[in-house]
Amino acid sequence: MKSIAFALLGPTASGKSRLAMQLAAKHPIEIVSVDSAQVYRGMDIGTAKPSAAERRVVPHHLLDLLEPTQRYSAGRFRADAIRAVSDIHSRGKIPLLVGGTMLYYRALAQGLDELPTADAELRRRIDAEARTKGWPALHAQLSRIDPVAAARIEPGDAQRIQRALEVHHLTGKPISALQAGTGSELPFELKAFGLVPRDRVKLYDQIARRFDSMLKRGLVEELRALREKYELGSSLPSMRCVGYRQAWRFLEGEITAGELRETSIAATRQLAKRQLTWLRSLPGLEPAEQLGAALERNATRV
Repeated sequence: MKSIAFALLGPTASGKSRLAMQLAAKHPIEIVSVDSAQVYRGMDIGTAKPSAAERRVVPHHLLDLLEPTQRYSAGRFRADAIRAVSDIHSRGKIPLLVGGTMLYYRALAQGLDELPTADAELRRRIDAEARTKGWPALHAQLSRIDPVAAARIEPGDAQRIQRALEVHHLTGKPISALQAGTGSELPFELKAFGLVPRDRVKLYDQIARRFDSMLKRGLVEELRALREKYELGSSLPSMRCVGYRQAWRFLEGEITAGELRETSIAATRQLAKRQLTWLRSLPGLEPAEQLGAALERNATRV
């Protein structure tokens, strides 16, 4: 009989981390982050990374893996997560994967087809076309060949639009189909629970209040310090994260403080909508309210 790992998934600002900590107070849980932004060192405020005090109480994994100048991938996450879950099981603890990066969760649960490596010449051609037509026009092009991927990518997200078009050109297949997975088997059973807010207005209010808190705690100052420490560019994946992308524009003098707040909250709302779309497509997802009972059943099983 395989060991079990549990996953708590949900949109940003829905309360996943708080619920995970509450459950960890009752069960021998170690948390595995499913967050593409929390892998970066020094990006603490804008990613809502667990505090040092919380991490002393409950072990957290897959945080602070990389410098902000580096790149991470869904494939690497899958390997890292499998290793972390296996280590947790070896200690007789319960792995709880917590986060909202749904592509990472799909990579873990379903596997990923091998994607082609980057083609520099093709990327230059796509960039040249974008300079002429604009990235929204290329996003519209992507909508025609891969509507599933286009629904998850913002019209201004140059990096992801470029990659999706590149993969389609190189393989003749939509990137969404390749990301749907190979069904490669995990060495453990994985049960997923979704924290899906019933009140969208309340979620949006939580998003706004959390971002205001980030600003008060020093999000802009955090980014300024990172720019002084590292050779960063606005096109790096770390700097494309919601909040940091807008704070970068503020530090460059492109937007005002008010616009920083407004655009960041709007972008976070859009992120939450995409996460909810992902959640609705996940097979076998159970309500988060049932996670506590599932952990109790797991205790009796072992």
